[in-house]
Formats: sequence, structure tokens, C-alpha cells
Amino acid sequence: MARQGTLQVAVVGTGKMGADHVRRVQEVVSGARVTAVVDVDAERAKDVAARIDGCTAYSDPAAAMSAADVDAVLIASPGPAHEAALLTAFEHDLPVLCEKPLTPDSASALRVLEAEQKLGRRRVQVGFMRRYDAEYMKLKSLLNTGQLGRPLMLHNRHRNLASPPGWRSEMLINDSVVHEMDVTRWLLGQEITAVTVLRPTPSANAPDGIQDPQFVVFETDGGAIVDVEIFVNCGFGYQVQAEVVCERGTARIGDGHAMVTNMAGRWGGTIIQDYLERFADAYDREVQAWVDATRRGEVIGPSVWDGYAVAAVCEAGVRALAEGGRVPVDMVERPALYDVSRQPG
Repeated sequence: MARQGTLQVAVVGTGKMGADHVRRVQEVVSGARVTAVVDVDAERAKDVAARIDGCTAYSDPAAAMSAADVDAVLIASPGPAHEAALLTAFEHDLPVLCEKPLTPDSASALRVLEAEQKLGRRRVQVGFMRRYDAEYMKLKSLLNTGQLGRPLMLHNRHRNLASPPGWRSEMLINDSVVHEMDVTRWLLGQEITAVTVLRPTPSANAPDGIQDPQFVVFETDGGAIVDVEIFVNCGFGYQVQAEVVCERGTARIGDGHAMVTNMAGRWGGTIIQDYLERFADAYDREVQAWVDATRRGEVIGPSVWDGYAVAAVCEAGVRALAEGGRVPVDMVERPALYDVSRQPG
């Protein structure tokens, strides 16, 4: 059902990502406004709400979703809290934009998948924002034309300035390579069937006990081989790059060359330091697409199936990191509700 007027959004979670989405809905996106914010830290929620006219602070997602002035939900809380929030949104038949991960593991993701199937229609768009990045969108469009022929290999590099405090080796898979898992499936239109993780000598810049960098290899059901260099303590900036090798050519994105300076016998530029800066436009497009689709009465973009599939691949990746060797991906069959040929976008 199409929604008339401004979409009234409850943002669940007001940490770094949630606060950025609150700003985005209020200041960047058209057709929506934030009417509720939710956080287990009640004072933080009150501080955010106090800066927005007509916004109410809650500490319980269910209370916010019951409010008369909430039409839709944007979930940006920590992953372990997502399942309960999603199931509550289903009870209220509210459309949801859920930041990745859908849930932290495939078992809970499967429960969400089954709950949405019982509704008989999609309610959730999952926040895999790279699908809305201009460069990735251009690469996807090129691959869809078939001009380059069948994709054979996909090379990815994913580098961060430094890992946050408290990070563990498996988080390089679950929190970083998760993005390459999704874009691999999206760009190639293939499922990942097996994962291998190679372990170079850790960088001296990596905190004690963290295996960084890692070299991750995916196999797909279409016969492509995909590799990911993940290096979260590179020390110089934030870089995301991809090159697809096809039968009749190659295409590469992510070189990041904007302004180049020449001065004092040197040439050069700057390297972005943060994912929110690198993918700012992608986040804007993602949320605007969600708002526009919701107001039309549609749900588009990455689905609960995509969230479940990536959770299954993450589990195989974590096993491969811990045990060594090649680990097959264990997934259920794709339900008809998530047949890509039936999706509006």
C-alpha cells in the first residue's frame, strides 16, 4: 500500500551508524523525517531526540513501533539485537531498513527468513550499501550488458586505517569481508559455495592476537573464483577496490583518484580515512531508495535472503580461518518469495 505524505521513521540504535542515519533522514533524504529514536542508553536517546522537533526517545523498540507516528523502522543497533527488533516490526507490519548484519548467524537469520515468508511478502531491505555506490553500480551495469563476457575472477582489496579496540580475528570476516560476500553475489549473480582463508604473517601493526591481514578465497556456483585481501591495520587509510576479469576484458573500480596535486617537486593526493566518508553517497542513495520504495508500497534492494546467504558464508569463512582448508557453505534452498525475477528492484 502506498503511503501518503512524509514517511515517519523510528531509528533503532543511536551509536555511530544510527546517529549518522538520523542526520541523513533529517537533513539529506527527502520524503521522510525521524519521529522516534530508540537506544538502550536512555540518556543518549533523549539527547538525540531533543535536537529534533516532534521526535520521541524510547529505550524499548516495541514501544516505538507501537507509536501512532511511526510508519517505518531503520535498525542500526548492534547485530545481536536485530532479530527481536525485526520480529517486532513484522508484528506491526512495518517496513524496515536493517543495517548489516541481518543477524549475527545463519540460524537466527533463517528464523527471520521464515517469519517474513509467513507474512507472504517482503518487509525488509538489508543495508548492504555498496550496491548503491556509484562505482559499483556502474560495474554492475557493465557486467549486465555482457560486453565483457562471462566473469572468471573477481579481485578485491579492503583496507582500513586501524581496527577498533576489542577486535578479534574472526571479525575481519564477519564485519569487513561480509561486504565482499554480498557484492560478489550481486555483481556476479552467483551464490558462494565454498570459502578458504589463507593466513599471511601478521602485520607488526596488528594488535596482539589478531590475524591481519587475511587472504580470503570464494568459489561460486557459476565457476568463478574470487579473492579478498582484507587488511584492517594498513596504517595509511581506507581503501575498497575491485577488479573483475572476464572472457573478453576486465573492469576495475575503487582507485580513488580525485584531485591530484603537483607542488614542491612532489605529486600526490589524499586517501580517505573512514568508511562513512568513502560511502557517504552510497548511504544517501540507499536510504533515499528505501524511503521512495516504502512510500510507493514496495520493498526493494537486498533482501532477507541476501542477509541469510551472507550469514551462511560468514560462518564458513570463520570455520576456514580457525580450521584451515576449504569449507563448503551450508544453505537452504532459496524460497520463491526471494526469486530475483519477482523483485521490483
